[in-house]
Amino acid sequence: MQHSSKLSMCIVTYNSEHKVGATVSSVKKFTQNIDYKLFIFDNGSTDNTKDIVFKADPDAIFIENKANLGFGKANNLVLPLIDSEYHAIINPDIRIENDVLSEICNYMDKHQNIVMATPKILFPDKSEQHLPKLKPKFIYLLARRTPFFKKKALEYTMENKILDVPTEIDQCSGCFAVVRSDVFKKLNGFDERFFMYMEDADLTLRAKKYGKVVFLPQFHVIHEWERSSSKSFKYLMIHISSMFKFLWKHKGK
Repeated sequence: MQHSSKLSMCIVTYNSEHKVGATVSSVKKFTQNIDYKLFIFDNGSTDNTKDIVFKADPDAIFIENKANLGFGKANNLVLPLIDSEYHAIINPDIRIENDVLSEICNYMDKHQNIVMATPKILFPDKSEQHLPKLKPKFIYLLARRTPFFKKKALEYTMENKILDVPTEIDQCSGCFAVVRSDVFKKLNGFDERFFMYMEDADLTLRAKKYGKVVFLPQFHVIHEWERSSSKSFKYLMIHISSMFKFLWKHKGK
């Protein structure tokens, strides 16, 4: 099957002027060995995001939404626009330091049973964020919010294991993941009932019906993680709401 490009990418932004320029610049600078299209969906920003994106990459396809649609719904707007072999979901606070996108696509070319993959995600100081996770359960989600279940929290984030080779996982972080475009389309993208948070866990579990989802520790990206839900009561409430939506949707499965 012919594809219009090997790789499509989507970055959803919302008042991200202080970080998205560096993300787009790093993608343009380091993604050299693959033909790609970069889509930016802006959720009604009131800052200078648009000017900054076009300065970083005049070829980026910038689409303005009139309101903040949320993470999953805005990402899904790309579905009718792409005819690529692979699709990358990228946060506006990601920076790449090498041609990681080409390398992940090449790896998936060689391993056709992989439908979705994520690299090692690092803080700017190069410490690891431990974002590959097991399937969310209530005890795991509670453990992340309290100091009393540290063992369970480490189990959930797989920090109790040595992940130095490609490993199957239950959850890819939505901050940076590569998925086969045909699978992304079959899944109808993200479940739009999740405004933000847990939509990536839900997408991963549904993708696993079509093949393997893997963590690839030989590749990495930088993530300037803000953890909004730990700093804002509003985002904490959204996070808790999404947790219960997820647990209800996947109960008994």
